[in-house]
Order: sequence, then structure tokens, then C-alpha cells
Amino acid sequence: MANELKIFFTELFEYNLWCNQQLDTLFAKNGNVVTEKSVSLYNHILNAHQIWNNRILPKLKTASVWDIHPAEECVHIDKFNYEHSLFIINNAGPGHVITYTNSRGQQFSNSVNDILYHVINHATYHRAQIATEFKQAGITPLSTDYIFFKR
Repeated sequence: MANELKIFFTELFEYNLWCNQQLDTLFAKNGNVVTEKSVSLYNHILNAHQIWNNRILPKLKTASVWDIHPAEECVHIDKFNYEHSLFIINNAGPGHVITYTNSRGQQFSNSVNDILYHVINHATYHRAQIATEFKQAGITPLSTDYIFFKR
């Protein structure tokens, strides 16, 4: 992967880890009022990240996309996903095309860069849904805008 792209994707995955670590903390502090939907969405973020990483470079058996993990495992899954993503960034060719089968049994092909960008975009989308769930439960949502991370 070209050096500029490695830097770009490394920063995006550092941002993703930062956001998820904040979510872990907020879930722990508010465990008695967080909704099942917010827990499900967060686990979905982690599971999907792991599934996409394993499509690029298989490392371990993955969870199903909507599996729920014990809260204490989420921190470890997130950290492993981050480290696996960094390994991919540093070792995969950016234009390398991966052919995979999705959860519906359909086959597709995408570049490593497209998949990595999708992982970040997917997580951001679902964190916004979690923010809505938090607000409805009376929890102050996190400020997870990328620019806040960069400040």
C-alpha cells in the first residue's frame, strides 16, 4: 500500500478504536439504562469489522454479524480488530481484489481499500444510531466526529 494511504487508513482505524473505547466506557457507566438495541448495534460494529478483516486476511473463526458478546469481551475484540486492520494496512496491496461471499450467499469482489473504507463508514453509521438510542435513554451521546479526534 502506498505510504500516504497507509497513513490515511492507520489514522482512520485509530479514530475507530478511539470511538469504540469511548463507547465501551459509556456502556460500562450506564449499563443499567442502555437499550438492547444499542448493545446489539455495538456488537454488530465489532462483528462486521472482524468479518471484513477475515475476508481480507483470515485469522480466526468469526462471530455471526448479530452475535452478542459479554461486555468485557468487547474491549478485547475491538483491540484485536484494530491490530488485525493495521496488519492488513501494512501488508496488503491497496488495489488487491478480494472475492468473498456475503451473509446472503452472494459472491462479490472489492479492493482492499474499498473494504477498509467500508469498515470505517459502517461503524460511523451505526455509532450514530447508538447515539440516538443513548439520547432516548437519557444518556448524553458521545462526540465522535473525526475532527474532535484530530484536535
